[in-house]
This record gives sequence, C-alpha cells and structure tokens, in this order.
Amino acid sequence: MAAFLAVSNGGVTMRKITSTVQMLAAGAAVTWSAGAQATESVAGQPVPEALGLQAPVTEIGEFGNWMYNDWLFPIIAAITVFVTVLLVWVMVRYRASANPEPSKTSHNTLIEVIWTVVPVLILVAIAIPSFKLLYSEYTPPKADLTIKVTGHQWYWSYEYPDHDGLSFDSIMLTDEDAAKANLPRLLATDNRVVVPVGKTVKLLLTSTDVIHSWTIPSFFVKMDAVPGRINETWFKAEKPGIYYGQCSELCGIRHGFMPIMVEVVSEEQFAAWLEEAKAQFASASASTQFASADLTVRQ
Repeated sequence: MAAFLAVSNGGVTMRKITSTVQMLAAGAAVTWSAGAQATESVAGQPVPEALGLQAPVTEIGEFGNWMYNDWLFPIIAAITVFVTVLLVWVMVRYRASANPEPSKTSHNTLIEVIWTVVPVLILVAIAIPSFKLLYSEYTPPKADLTIKVTGHQWYWSYEYPDHDGLSFDSIMLTDEDAAKANLPRLLATDNRVVVPVGKTVKLLLTSTDVIHSWTIPSFFVKMDAVPGRINETWFKAEKPGIYYGQCSELCGIRHGFMPIMVEVVSEEQFAAWLEEAKAQFASASASTQFASADLTVRQ
C-alpha cells in the first residue's frame, strides 16, 4: 500500500494520510498500554491523568478488567484500524483520476459472506465472556454479611441487620475536614462502611426519594437504588484498604456530592469496630430520640 501511494498522483497527500493511519494505530497501542498501567497504579480511588479502570480488588473486578483491557479493547482497536485503512484504500484506489471509467460491479458473493460471518463471530466472541461476567455478578454465593443501603437526596444510610440493626448515615466531608483528615476531596465521608476482608458481602439497595446508584469501581459493583423496591448485589474484597465510589445516577442538584467510602479490614478489626460503632451510633440515636421527645413536649 505504501509503495502504491508513493507512485500515485498526489503522492505527498496520500503519504500524509498513510502516516495518519499509522499514528492512529500507534496511539491506540499507547492508550491500551497506558490503560493497563493505570489499572495497576492505585486501588480504591481515581488518580489524576489516569487511563483505564481502577485496580480491582475482587475476583469479578479482575475478570471485568481482563475483559476490558485484554479482550474488548484489542477488538475495538483492530476494527477501528481496519476500517480506517479500508476507507483510505478505497479513497485512493477508486478515486476519479485513477478510474475515469467506473466499475459497474454490484455484487461479490465472497465479500458479502465475509462481512456477514465475521461480525457474527466477533459478537459471539464478545458474548461468551460477557454472559459469564453477568452471571457471576447476579449469582451471589452465600453471604457472610448483609448490609442494607438506602439512598437519600443527598447522602447514604447503612444498616447491618445481622448485628443488632446497627445503622448510621454517611455524609460527605467538607473540603476543610477532608484536608485535615488527609482524605480525598469529594470522596471522603463522616461515617464509612466497614467490612471484613475475604468475606462475601450482600448489599440490599433501596431509596427514599429518587433513583440513586451505589458504585465502587474497585469492586466492579454498580447497582441502582430505586424507591419502592430492593435490588441486590454483592462483593468480596480480597485486599484491605479504603475504597471510594460515588452515586452514578443523576439524582438532583447535589448528585456530585454523594460519595461512598468503604474500608476493608481484618476480621479482628471488624469485630472491634462493630462494638465501637454500636456504642457510638446507639448513643447518637438516643440523643436524637430525647431531642425529638423534648421538642414534642414543648409544642
């Protein structure tokens, strides 16, 4: 192709087009490589100028990342480069100056079979791992811990029904408070969800007002919280740490200020946190009840 372009009329222009195609292919390769590198950089939160998905800490997340980085992206890149090269070749090969008398060919059985069968095979190759991923996401194993998640405008409430109904609200920290705690801006909350490492956590999601979406990229979890119904999802984090997410469904003026903060700890640390949390939030609940009762009496 390069030799043909060099000897054709307007060869300089055609060589520029060929160079553009080559740069497109190189750019796709660089993007793929950079995305894979970014995936391995930081777990739990976004990082500036990163490409690709966040580093996964669940088995489903690892499979999802593999499908994106090593399966879908190469297929998409190959199709993009192929179509671009084909378009350039058609523009050069069948331009008016090279074909004063245009061809009257209207059918080619072999080509028609190829452009029908190949896309079908590509879709099948994509569908097989896709179905496996979807099945894994929606077929949870037996849960070790259940958490009820309720979305509000614009914060989250959490309840641990297996642990004396422990419940609390989770509200975004101000920029000043996040900076003092050395936590990421717009992602840190006053109360975080705490779960044990290596345990299957079942989430029951609902909402009190509009549709929200509970999303943690490192867990490969995204599930809508819908008023009047309960949706279910799950995760099993394999690495301790703090992981962040945000509401991913447009839910009103403060949609961008509904962060999610989950800390994965050892079983011993989780048991200790439970005792502290029960005392902390029980006293907070009692204070609220007393304040409400006092207000009622005054009225």
